[in-house]
Amino acid sequence: MNKIQFFTLILAATSIISCNQLTKNKEMVRKDVFGNHNGKDVYLLTLTNKAGNVIRLTNYGAKINWIEVPDKNGRKDNVTFGYDTFDETLKGDMSFGSVVGRYANRIAKGKFTLDGVEYHTPINNGPNTLHGGPAGWHSVVWSTEILKDSKFPAVKFTYVSPDMEAGFPGTVNAAITYTWTDNNEIIMDYQCTTDKKTVINVTNHAYFNLHGAGNGDILDHVLTMKASAFTPVDSVMIPTGEIRPVAGTPFDFNTAHTIGERIGDKYDQLILGRGYDHNYILDNKEEVDATVWEPVSGRMLEVITDQPGLQLYTGNFLDGKQIGHGGKAFNFRSGLCLESGHFPDSPNHPDFPTTVLNPGETLKTTTIYRFSVK
Repeated sequence: MNKIQFFTLILAATSIISCNQLTKNKEMVRKDVFGNHNGKDVYLLTLTNKAGNVIRLTNYGAKINWIEVPDKNGRKDNVTFGYDTFDETLKGDMSFGSVVGRYANRIAKGKFTLDGVEYHTPINNGPNTLHGGPAGWHSVVWSTEILKDSKFPAVKFTYVSPDMEAGFPGTVNAAITYTWTDNNEIIMDYQCTTDKKTVINVTNHAYFNLHGAGNGDILDHVLTMKASAFTPVDSVMIPTGEIRPVAGTPFDFNTAHTIGERIGDKYDQLILGRGYDHNYILDNKEEVDATVWEPVSGRMLEVITDQPGLQLYTGNFLDGKQIGHGGKAFNFRSGLCLESGHFPDSPNHPDFPTTVLNPGETLKTTTIYRFSVK
């Protein structure tokens, strides 16, 4: 066989492999039109792994819309909050499953200072800015790419946030890649760059109920979190600057406790938050930073992140007005959030890990939600 024949065979084989991979990716990721927003198509993307388990994403807010995983008996159910239609999504809770930016969590009084310049952001949570304001990244249509060379079903969303959008300086190029592995892991890879010094904090704001979304409350969910301290807040949920050890408090989940075991304790921070709505300072010493287990179904969620903080929120302001998949209401404490990221109001707390992003730098961070049973 001469060299030309050899390379022809190699090219043919590569072409077959590429075609097979393309066919495989088409089978693993289905893209359907979900709606239209401001003249842009909104898609619903269904990712299916080898086990036949499914997640659904939408490029409106780069949201997780559905996570269908089995219980210990093999019965599958959706365990996250979302809506059946785009119209419901548009009118519904802004946070459900969203990528949150530019600044996840709160900024006190909607202002911060960089290099002597004071910037102002929209007030939408008492006197504060929450999750980038009412028109944050949760409410924009992201560009969509199905990754054809990925081993597992994967979708990349990108968005260009213009300079001074919602009061934040710098044009930011943001990307989030969701990968749905055969081990039932949602791998979320974030990447951001800027052309001007800015602040940024990104997270995913999924709500979870391991009974199945809309099926009762989360007070029996057993939580373990490897965090030795948390950041107490004032009456409007802004960190006071104190770093408080969790030892001896209802905030200590280094050993397993149910969510409901101490949530009603007469403890200052539980009273202020109407439950848990606080940033934990992760130890970051072990692979898994937090584990949630629901004993009836046996479903377990593990959170793995390279971020310094994890916001635990126990659905303290859910009131049943939001109606999700299948007409199920999301009632008081029917879902919990574990939002990886930096600390709330970090731009106004120089002692906190910095959220400043400079031109020429790239913010890269990964968080994984891993589902299993025991």
